[in-house]
Amino acid sequence: MSEALAENRVHVRAPGKLNLFFEVGEVQSDGYHDVASAYQAVSLYEEVWATEAVDFTVSVSGTVDVSGVPSDDRNLALRAARLVAQRIGHSGGVHLDIVKAVPVAGGMGGGSADAAAALVACDALWGADLGTTELHKLAARLGADVPFALMGGTAIGTGRGDQLSPALAKGRFDWVVVPAEEGLSTPEVYAHLDALRARNDIAPPVGAPEVDRSVLHALRAADPVALAEHTRNDLQAAALSLRPALREVLDLGERSGALVGLVSGSGPTLAFLAPDPESALEVQVMLSAAGLTALHVHGPVAGARVIRL
Repeated sequence: MSEALAENRVHVRAPGKLNLFFEVGEVQSDGYHDVASAYQAVSLYEEVWATEAVDFTVSVSGTVDVSGVPSDDRNLALRAARLVAQRIGHSGGVHLDIVKAVPVAGGMGGGSADAAAALVACDALWGADLGTTELHKLAARLGADVPFALMGGTAIGTGRGDQLSPALAKGRFDWVVVPAEEGLSTPEVYAHLDALRARNDIAPPVGAPEVDRSVLHALRAADPVALAEHTRNDLQAAALSLRPALREVLDLGERSGALVGLVSGSGPTLAFLAPDPESALEVQVMLSAAGLTALHVHGPVAGARVIRL
């Protein structure tokens, strides 16, 4: 038995993500949208411990507000654990201890990271050895961001965001992340985007969504200045319309030395790209001095992994 499986307990770490580019197509007949996204996993992690149990239970704590995280079967990590059990015919249960550092309902995929960690943890705990392909199939059933939390690194997502292909990203990109005290509902942000487009306030992309090739070139060149010039998030207008105070924080971050500030995913977490680690520290200090929570993170980092004891 490996060290990670000592005492029938497995520890898995999974990263949050940033959308470096996010183009949203028109709403489909089923209410969903096709998207094109450049994802990057960053060094803000969710920690999940899986322990053998009779039933399926979860406890949640963390350095962020976890009051809105469900502890019943609405919890994505619990659903992930049940999927693994069903897939392998496991008759027992599992208790998941989740320690969160990724903002809740913040657009950084924290719940998806929990689910990815639970998939990996239960696979290891029960000796299922499902393999990468099968785990990604289960992840896709849980939501568009879960497969990326498994993969990590930098990737391009198309379709509903779950059709992933790795993207070459050389070097390190430094970000300062500013979480908000209150989250935003992803469905609400998408619905507001549709409303803005219906009023012709903003226009949807022409044709199928795709990632700007200039973004891919900047990632391959490890060039944060070029990336800042071409990064974009179609959900940003809707998120800022719903939470206007975020505009002031974006302005402050850019005045403090960030190359660009953007809404992360559906928000309201903000991400500021810095040219190097030293500049990121300066941006973090300036934002912290304004009374904001500011976290210096970097990417790309690996996806969900077992942590050896």
